[in-house]
Amino acid sequence: MKTDSKKLNSNNIKRLVLTAVLIGLATALSMLKIWQMPLGGSVTLLSMLPIALISIEYGVVWGLSGAFIYSLLQMGLSIAKVLSWGLAPAAVVGTVLLDYILAYTVLGFSGMFRKKGVPGICIGVFIAVLLRFVCHLLSGAIIFDIWMPDDWANPFIYSFCYNGLYMLPELVLTMLGAVLLFKTPSFNKLMSSNMEYRR
Repeated sequence: MKTDSKKLNSNNIKRLVLTAVLIGLATALSMLKIWQMPLGGSVTLLSMLPIALISIEYGVVWGLSGAFIYSLLQMGLSIAKVLSWGLAPAAVVGTVLLDYILAYTVLGFSGMFRKKGVPGICIGVFIAVLLRFVCHLLSGAIIFDIWMPDDWANPFIYSFCYNGLYMLPELVLTMLGAVLLFKTPSFNKLMSSNMEYRR
């Protein structure tokens, strides 16, 4: 019984450490911009992939918890810039919720079909990134329509184009990164060592 308890405690520590490392890695990667898009927004170097891996490895509940912590870090790194935009208090709250808390927390859904293998991982990542896109789309159309250029007639179309231009490459890169990792024997061996403890 003591052996099982020690094994469980050891696994919990390993889970916490791996989650912290992946959140730290995602935060660092979010600062590495591959390119800036013409309307705005930028494509990062696989910054969503480590958060997706938390959910794929440990399940959606743990994945959402890790993604929520990541959202708080992203908000903390950007809040000074958000406050400098001169938004009304309600708009600041909406931005914090839609562009940070919800947008990054939904990445925790990446592991929802993890037991279906690589196809399930791709579907889960696609859904999670799509949900993040929807959050940014709503924020852009509802809160930031005041900054829409005059030659755009519809704020939803503008927000769709603005956010789609950088979120689509992010989606493709994240899915490719996940597929390549889980098709790598050494990575699969590393992940399989935790299989019996997954929830």
